[in-house]
Amino acid sequence: MPNNLTIEPFITAMDAAEALHINIKTLARYRVEGVGPRYFKLGRGRGARVLYRLSDLVAWVESFERQSTSETGTS
Repeated sequence: MPNNLTIEPFITAMDAAEALHINIKTLARYRVEGVGPRYFKLGRGRGARVLYRLSDLVAWVESFERQSTSETGTS
C-alpha cells in the first residue's frame, strides 16, 4: 500500500441529513429512489452502516446550482 494514501473522512447518514438540512427519512428515501448523493454501505442487512463523503454531498448540492430561473437543468 502506498505511503501517501489518504482517505477522506466519512460522516454518518444522520450527520449528512443534518448538513443538508433534510430529514433522515428523506435521505433514506433518496437512497431508495437513487436520487440522492453518492454513499457507501458497509456491511450487510439492517445492521449495515451508511456513510457519506463530504465531497459527495457538496457535489450533489452543486448539481442543483442555477444562475437563472429560465435554466431547466437535468437534476
